[in-house]
Amino acid sequence: MAHFVTRYDFRAPGADPATRRELFGRAVEQAAYLDEHGEDALMLSEHHAAEDGYLPSPIPVASAFAAVTSRVPITVSALLANFYDPIRLAEEIAVLDHLSGGRVSYTIGLGYRREEYDHFGRPWSTRGADIERVIQVLQQAWTGEPFELDGRRVRVTPTPYSQPHPMLFYGGGSPAAARRAGRLGLHFAPQHGDPELHAAYEEECRAHGREPGVILRSPKGPANVFCAEDPDAFWGKYGHHLLADATSYAAWRGSEQRSYVQDDSTTVAEMRAAGVYVVLSPDDLVERCRSREIRLVTSHPMCGGLPAEPSWESVRLVSEVVRPALAAG
Repeated sequence: MAHFVTRYDFRAPGADPATRRELFGRAVEQAAYLDEHGEDALMLSEHHAAEDGYLPSPIPVASAFAAVTSRVPITVSALLANFYDPIRLAEEIAVLDHLSGGRVSYTIGLGYRREEYDHFGRPWSTRGADIERVIQVLQQAWTGEPFELDGRRVRVTPTPYSQPHPMLFYGGGSPAAARRAGRLGLHFAPQHGDPELHAAYEEECRAHGREPGVILRSPKGPANVFCAEDPDAFWGKYGHHLLADATSYAAWRGSEQRSYVQDDSTTVAEMRAAGVYVVLSPDDLVERCRSREIRLVTSHPMCGGLPAEPSWESVRLVSEVVRPALAAG
């Protein structure tokens, strides 16, 4: 059976304030709808100083999602922890853990854009050591016990609802990231399927006297799935939104970075051929799920600022046509 995840990043090139308000409101409405229709997870992402308004503050949005849902897991992937005060972050995550009943998990990421470090006035050269310190402070803060930090005595209350803390992954695409996850006792979310990363993570866990945690496997199939009654019409009218998303990521990505979501297309026609972003009819999506060609359906219903109707059409077709057909078959 395929798994179904819906992702939001609020990237919308050229959107005015009214349009952005509609996007945030629509996402909250869709979260409630998806919760009622059995979605497996909602995902939020984080980036900063982006011209297209990419979501810089995932925790408030996760809180809004938690307020209108009751069962669906919510994940922040990735949480760029170097840009937060660790004590304040520990408090906010602990409170959200109670509000959500432990439904929010986090993939902590180092970030790969130097512009973001400049934006916050944070050092680039020490970012690896800095994020290890942040993670260690979070873990200590969630014990609820007083401790010394930078010459002062601190104590975080309340402690999280989840014990010892919400589910934490560390994300990355390098052996150093895999080893960091293992060394700090986190689960691991690799950016691609290189077996070297899995081995490095498991080896580091065992070197520190613990069994490896969860490794999120790279999904089989496309990175972004849209469902439409008329895929050709969707591509013709809205393909430029998907292309804006792909080209923006490509402009950020370093020459040595690898990711299963990578798409270097420069035209809509190239995107259709590449298969990283796919627009499928309900019947086609059902068939690809049944054949196990697609095992993880990652919907991105507001990709590149998609307007309301193609966005809602995709959400409803997946929820009301595709999933019932798979359950019945």
